[in-house]
Amino acid sequence: MANGNIDGPLSGQRFFLVGIGGSGMMPLATILAGRGATVEGSDRGLDQGRVPAKFAALEALGVRLFPQDGSGVVAAEQIVVASAAVEDSVADIVAATRLGCARMTRAQLLSELFNASALRIGVAGTSGKSTVTGMIGWILHATGRDPTVMNGAVMTNFARPDSPFASALVGAYGKERGDAFVSEVDESDGSIAFYRPSIAVLNNVSLDHKGLDELRQLFGDFALRAERVVANVGDAETAALVAGMDHVLTVAVEGTADLVAEALAPEPFAIGFDLVVRTPSPFGRFAPSSLSRREREGAPEERKGEGDERRRIRLAVPGRHNVANALAAIGAAMAAGVPLDEAARAIEGFTGLKRRFEKVGEAAGVTVIDDFGHNPDKIAATLDTLHAFPGRLLILFQPHGYGPLKVMRRELVESLAARLAPDDLLVLPDPVYFGGTVAREVTSADIVDDLRAYERDARHVADRAEAAAMLVAEARAGDRIVVMGARDDTLSLLACDMLESVHAKT
Repeated sequence: MANGNIDGPLSGQRFFLVGIGGSGMMPLATILAGRGATVEGSDRGLDQGRVPAKFAALEALGVRLFPQDGSGVVAAEQIVVASAAVEDSVADIVAATRLGCARMTRAQLLSELFNASALRIGVAGTSGKSTVTGMIGWILHATGRDPTVMNGAVMTNFARPDSPFASALVGAYGKERGDAFVSEVDESDGSIAFYRPSIAVLNNVSLDHKGLDELRQLFGDFALRAERVVANVGDAETAALVAGMDHVLTVAVEGTADLVAEALAPEPFAIGFDLVVRTPSPFGRFAPSSLSRREREGAPEERKGEGDERRRIRLAVPGRHNVANALAAIGAAMAAGVPLDEAARAIEGFTGLKRRFEKVGEAAGVTVIDDFGHNPDKIAATLDTLHAFPGRLLILFQPHGYGPLKVMRRELVESLAARLAPDDLLVLPDPVYFGGTVAREVTSADIVDDLRAYERDARHVADRAEAAAMLVAEARAGDRIVVMGARDDTLSLLACDMLESVHAKT
């Protein structure tokens, strides 16, 4: 274990990241390199030839890459960093043990960088945290705050031809420069417990990797450690967690809160809304309300004063869920000292994240969308957004693991069954699997069997390429093809291939 003294410039320190191409590792490597560290790493995906452009982007940052065979771990001064999922039998870890290298998990290193910053904005929730992180990062950047941002997804605002995998932003650091560090924090492995936020954003609490009782404990403790909390009380679980806490700013879509969104106007790939800020403004004192609990919990019309501020906002990303994300981001930016007018203007310039309801293109009247949806809430948000407009859905959903399927089987099936229209088609290939030991107690075939009991058109096609070909063959003008899933960068390539295949049919 490293000594916990990661702070400020990192020149002279040498890190070796095992699994450096992962969605959590790549932005960490970017930040380390941007702060002057020597960064090296390995990845099974590199050895297998998956997504070579990603590894080329790392090399362009000065990162040296090695096969995952232990050949890159050669000196005791290397700090070897791996995710909790990397097993001790992996050759790089064996080499680190033999040499006596300091060891850290990805979450331990990230949390030390985060906790050493002057302004620490941590974004939590089982859904939406990458988008909220990107929104906050964009607001702070657009208003001249120069933040460091650690995200699990590529932020399109920062992506450029020479930097296509912009899942991190390296900003000012060092307390004399008033540095801000914005990061999503992960509940799936329990590492959320490592973070000490100045501002905690809690978006929602729902099933994904863990049971609700454990999630309530993790998220509740996270909020209690913060100096200030921004909470989406439109989510019942979140509202219950922050009830009675001090220094909470509440947000809600068409609900009762300090920041409220009303008069939503959905578009296929955008949405407008009225941002209503309760008067007296909560931002100066950052407390829920000076009203009594009965008044705070009353209906919106009971709380709205004639002096409430209202302004119209149009987001360049669609869906009611993104309105909730925007409210959380604006609230966090205000808590960080950004004036409301500046935050409201900046959020309209947020262009989204890769694989978050990303329109890949259109061919022969068929639109192809790439989406990160993989748990009941994320999938519900995507399907609700799509079904607000006409068109059949042809969905390829690749589950992100056998373990998550076991945990969320009932809720996942109920969410899909409630939202699949009679003419929609859902095809599930086998879950993503890149090696290692795994218990296959619940499979894609089980989910399909459950959905057929609801009389939904769901099919199990084990091979992903065959599943994609089935949907392409079925597609006709007016359809939307949706590729859904997590933990697999090649899904984006699959979506592009499906668009090309649709075009080739014409």
